[in-house]
Amino acid sequence: MTHPLHLPRTAHPAAVAAATREHGAALLEIVCALLIFGVGVLGLVKLQAVSVQQAGDARYRALAALQASDLIGKMWVSDRTPATLAASFSSDAANGAGYASWLAAVQASGLPGVAGRPPTVSIATVSGLGTNSTDSSLATITVYWKAPGDGGYHNHVALAQVK
Repeated sequence: MTHPLHLPRTAHPAAVAAATREHGAALLEIVCALLIFGVGVLGLVKLQAVSVQQAGDARYRALAALQASDLIGKMWVSDRTPATLAASFSSDAANGAGYASWLAAVQASGLPGVAGRPPTVSIATVSGLGTNSTDSSLATITVYWKAPGDGGYHNHVALAQVK
């Protein structure tokens, strides 16, 4: 004779249904975790792509600033009278030897899109005031570039007063 406590018990149907639902909940939690992880990875990839693009943009800005500073240096070591500066370095001058040589250097520098929109240089005369009545020149140098994949041109403007 067997003791009544040792009889096998049959599972209650409600308990079986609850266990089945719990297995589905675990699967749903795994799918949600994978979705969140995937969105995080995509965010990191986008962050890396933007970082690479910004580094390229910074390189082009630095290169444009370097080219503008190079022209300002050439202006300072040349004859600094306003008429001579305008004749030699202005982008409007017909035979500006200083501008022509600098333009060739800018085009060879690797700055993208320079051929499509060349840099401009304008020289304006600034009258001397006060005890020093020496006229000076205000040079405005604008360097344009168009990065690959960009819709429009970017520019860097440098101003220099040359006396």
